[in-house]
Amino acid sequence: MGYADITDLYGKTLTSIVDSDTDFALVFYCYDGTTYKMYHEQDCCESVHLEDIVGDLNDLIDSPILTAEERSDCSEDEYGYPIQWTYYELATVKGSVTLRWYGTSNGYYSTSVDFKKLT
Repeated sequence: MGYADITDLYGKTLTSIVDSDTDFALVFYCYDGTTYKMYHEQDCCESVHLEDIVGDLNDLIDSPILTAEERSDCSEDEYGYPIQWTYYELATVKGSVTLRWYGTSNGYYSTSVDFKKLT
């Protein structure tokens, strides 16, 4: 797997998006044969998962991606441990989708989301 960024999807046309409940991942398949995986490699003292999908993932299929952005927000829980929300905005002419990831940690482990190019 190679490092990628959500902005790599800009201009690409997706054939499908597969939601893998077993490892909290989304896999993006593109017409040009490239495949990307959005996930988090879990460690012992953290929890990172896809909390919410706002919009219809089908709006991202068969039309070029016009928006591919990431933003995040951090705070702390009542014990001072970090909480992180990471939002991914994807849009085509058919509509937009917001992917909201939620991460907590004891402060030592990462709460970031991985985006990798598989092929």
